[in-house]
Amino acid sequence: MKFIVSSTLLLSHLQTISRVINSKNSMAILDNFLFRLEGTRLSMTASDQETTMTTAIDVMEAHGEGVFAVNAKILLEPLKELPDQPLTFEIDDNNLEIFLHFQNGRYNFIGVNGDEYPTKMPMDPSAVNLSFDAQQLLNGIGCTLFATAEDELRPVMNGIYLDIFEDSISFVASDTHKLVRFKNQAVAPGVRASFILPKKPANLLKSILPKENGNVELSFDSKNACFKLSDFVLNCRLIEGHYPNYNSVIPTNNTNRLIIDRALFVNVLRRVSVFADAALGLAKLQLKNGELLVSTENKDYSISAEEKVACNYTGDDLTIGFKASFLIEILNNIQSTEVVVELSDPTRAGIIVPLENKENEDLLMLLMPMMLSDF
Repeated sequence: MKFIVSSTLLLSHLQTISRVINSKNSMAILDNFLFRLEGTRLSMTASDQETTMTTAIDVMEAHGEGVFAVNAKILLEPLKELPDQPLTFEIDDNNLEIFLHFQNGRYNFIGVNGDEYPTKMPMDPSAVNLSFDAQQLLNGIGCTLFATAEDELRPVMNGIYLDIFEDSISFVASDTHKLVRFKNQAVAPGVRASFILPKKPANLLKSILPKENGNVELSFDSKNACFKLSDFVLNCRLIEGHYPNYNSVIPTNNTNRLIIDRALFVNVLRRVSVFADAALGLAKLQLKNGELLVSTENKDYSISAEEKVACNYTGDDLTIGFKASFLIEILNNIQSTEVVVELSDPTRAGIIVPLENKENEDLLMLLMPMMLSDF
């Protein structure tokens, strides 16, 4: 078997799928890339058993066909240092000895039998099939991924919940302290379904979707999902279980309403949080007509800070506490000049939304308060 391929093209595709490979694998074969040459089409696969990513490129010249695997590190590290040039791969079909020839030299290493590579789980015939714009998928993942949990006891919280309706799709994530719901009404799937996307494939999609221009084809059943992009196919095992009723924890009748410049609010929180108790990180917000006072305190070191901010506030005088780092994280994930903070009382969650949501998009973020007795 022999083929010639561009070093830059090969490297860019291998670097993308290499994010799937774990630093420590339960099976030695998973330390490798799987290559499959069919005609002049070379497909490459990386997997950790739970998540598999495949891509394919055209080679310049090919002789023979076959399957083989190569250690990812052995191949990637030298390729990163090579300038753009044609690479010639020669593979001995009997012992899988590989010679990689380039302009000023060659590498020699031994491949692995590709038949040992694990195969992806087949999709159930009753799988749901959807198609939607790549940027819409990216927006949903980008707005919610940061709010996913790391909870071994409740694995359903460790991913993004896609709640699919006939006329819209909602992306939901929560770690029980904060909750994000991103509703996209530009997508009309025409079916009622749902699944929980694990964090790792969500991160992989977040990294490759910015370069996509067309639609993403999505298929999923009760255990697996498949995302087909222009150059990549991502298969993953879904998180099984029942996601909590997220709508039930979103408070309504929030009579107190704060409108404030997002960047200004973030900067104030960053400054005063330096003086907060390291363990709790509490920030106290005191609100009254047209004024916000943000304060923190660390009694152990006898230090404190407070800043007064002009704002648009309507409602009763109110004092409420939030974990400063959580509030900053939420504000940093809202793409809006101004935000609206809706509150009911000091014991109920606060709602943070953009002052103006984009057309057909509804972004809502929720943050649980800290008890004032903690100050």
